[in-house]
Amino acid sequence: MLVSASPMNLKTLLLSSDDKTIRVLRRVLSDLEIGVEHFSLSDDVIRRITRQRFEAIIVDCSDPQDAGNVLRAAKAAPVNKRALSVVLVESQLGLKGGFDMGAHFVLHKPLAVERAKSSFRAVRALMKSERRLQLRIPVQIPVDCFGSARFQAKTLDICEGGMAVRFVGRKSRESVIRLSFQLPGLDHQFEIWGEMAWEASADQAGVRFKDLAPDQRTALRSWLDSQLAEPVADDPPVVCRLTDLSAAGCYLKTTSPFPAFTRVILSIGPASPADRAVGIVRLSHPEFGMGVEFLQSTADQRQQVARLIEVLRANPESLDLLVEPNGLEPSSDEQPAPAAAADALVTLFHQQAHLPVDAFLEQMQQHRQLLDSR
Repeated sequence: MLVSASPMNLKTLLLSSDDKTIRVLRRVLSDLEIGVEHFSLSDDVIRRITRQRFEAIIVDCSDPQDAGNVLRAAKAAPVNKRALSVVLVESQLGLKGGFDMGAHFVLHKPLAVERAKSSFRAVRALMKSERRLQLRIPVQIPVDCFGSARFQAKTLDICEGGMAVRFVGRKSRESVIRLSFQLPGLDHQFEIWGEMAWEASADQAGVRFKDLAPDQRTALRSWLDSQLAEPVADDPPVVCRLTDLSAAGCYLKTTSPFPAFTRVILSIGPASPADRAVGIVRLSHPEFGMGVEFLQSTADQRQQVARLIEVLRANPESLDLLVEPNGLEPSSDEQPAPAAAADALVTLFHQQAHLPVDAFLEQMQQHRQLLDSR
């Protein structure tokens, strides 16, 4: 069952009237094979984003009011509400000003080609991840559903992030259910928790997958790719330097950090797929690093985290981690588990995310010294 699908043509929209910025971004985005549409007037941009989908909206904050209007319009436009926002700031506005506007990525002007390219590699990887999560394959397979009672469903379509289903014999209206199904051509039985993302009628709904294990995600992604006429090539993982590690999280140094609330898969290397864990970025320092909290809401996730930490602590000379994005979580999702809430490093991520990089690093250094003194 091949689905007619075009290659992943990533598209961005750029609002800027700065000739140097435009030249740098055109070169960077062209090198990364990302399409760009450029506008100089915010009114033109707002009209455009109501009609065409873009994976990212890039806004020059030379006029903060115009920039804010564009970002709000993008969030309000159904076709672009999940588009990534990249804000370019002058020193007087600063990184905090850009994040306060709701940006996912904030870059300082003036832009240098190599520095911008490093940042946009992370942007591109997350653009691809978000696109993949929404890439739906029409297929009809039976699904066993378990809530307060067992009932049946049949899929209408499926993607990496969830499925649309039509229920049969559903009596109760739980928001979270367990799903059991088998994809055509695979022997693997998927056992996945899902939550209702939308309900169109009493028997038709969209279900978002929760707590998908890395091996389940790999199997699902492989099957989805096999249904496409032209499978999507993944970007290579971002190589990060581990600087701080606790039982609940880690700080990773990289010039290509992902924004806060990015779900990520962390691994030691491609040759050791078992040593993988899932986390969520809790704070991001542009062009420097990010703090990641391990997700440990299920027994499988806790085992994966424990195994990864064990390998890292047994090999202190191997401090590089590979990080792959796996979509953005809503900011209210994935609240810390009690163990994570009591963890000093993750507490820093949650409580001190507003600090400038230097001030945060000083706080983290004090945390290290406190641990060493025990």
